[in-house]
Amino acid sequence: MKRHLDSKVSQHFKKYKQVLILLGSRQVGKTTMVKKIFPNGDYFLVDNEPIKKILESYDIEAYKTLINENSREIIIDEIHLLDNPGRAIKIIYDQLENIKIIITGSSSFHIKNKTGESLAGRKIDYNIYPLTFSEYLNQKGIEKDLNFNIFKKIIDDKNSEDRLYKFDIKNILNSVLIYGQYPHLIKNSNDEKYLLNFVDSLIFKDILELNLIEDKKLAKDLLKLLAFQIGNLVNYSELASSLKADQRTIKRYIEIFEQSFILFRLYPYSKNKRDEILKAAKIFFYDTGVRNALIGDFSDLESRTDKGALFENFIVSELIKQDSYSDRNYKFYYWRTKQGSEIDVVLEKGSELFGVEVKYKRKAVNVAFKNRYPEAKVKLITAENFY
Repeated sequence: MKRHLDSKVSQHFKKYKQVLILLGSRQVGKTTMVKKIFPNGDYFLVDNEPIKKILESYDIEAYKTLINENSREIIIDEIHLLDNPGRAIKIIYDQLENIKIIITGSSSFHIKNKTGESLAGRKIDYNIYPLTFSEYLNQKGIEKDLNFNIFKKIIDDKNSEDRLYKFDIKNILNSVLIYGQYPHLIKNSNDEKYLLNFVDSLIFKDILELNLIEDKKLAKDLLKLLAFQIGNLVNYSELASSLKADQRTIKRYIEIFEQSFILFRLYPYSKNKRDEILKAAKIFFYDTGVRNALIGDFSDLESRTDKGALFENFIVSELIKQDSYSDRNYKFYYWRTKQGSEIDVVLEKGSELFGVEVKYKRKAVNVAFKNRYPEAKVKLITAENFY
């Protein structure tokens, strides 16, 4: 099964000596990828208590009893479960110089905070997300090769006209918007039970084990409230009031959700024009299936009042994923004036500026952003032309 990140990960040690860190949420395909690319590597799962105990000895002699003396590669899975992952990896990296180290984790919050100083200059991070639309089509056996069509349509002006497809793209899009793009769903289509279990237990497993969140009920209620508000401006004060919680706690929990690859925020694009919104963020989820599981709604797309919001979430998350995998390095924003003129996504890099309107059905393009920023290219993305 192809992933966009395969080539980067497989070529890593031809370019770098540094530790390869693969970050992404649970069930997103981290272990599958590293086992496929490094089939001869020694594999250690930190969720295994004896292995965790040895790694937390922080003793090179103990590590030598764990690692085969002929090993050239070691994979340490779910490293964020260690008390001090940076210290453990630093010992192996510095004292077993011929070993290539591959580590995975579901909490970038924990890994970055607990490895930053120890592994400064010793690591390179890669993020892996739920499947892109192209990966989804490939793993379903619909398309042979991977592509960045959705991203290129905006940046490179590719496929600017509506296309005819050899597959039912509308039906596939509907399935993706409702059930999302986690790899499990390739062979288990429309698996509501899996998604409900995922958000009820797995999504909180790491967070709770790491003692990052004190109040599980508050965290679940907050995530559910945010799921109802995808694509909307986040008002921390209103969230705190609704949940009878401290505003600082709300902000901290959202940051933890973000660092755990559950959701992300877009901030407003502004050149400090007097009527432009300057601070409020918009919330999106990396996966629409997770979002729908949080609100307990897997109903058919045509009957939903939120299909426009789901499609917008899908496109924004696709652009974020494809930008990351293709190393384009654009900055992402939204744009809105106090009078209500809006562009759903703004991409900026150097002198390049793109405004993207995302609408499930075709409509006239908002000209306000183009009038304000005449150098910008403005595109309309719909369910008919997105791919």
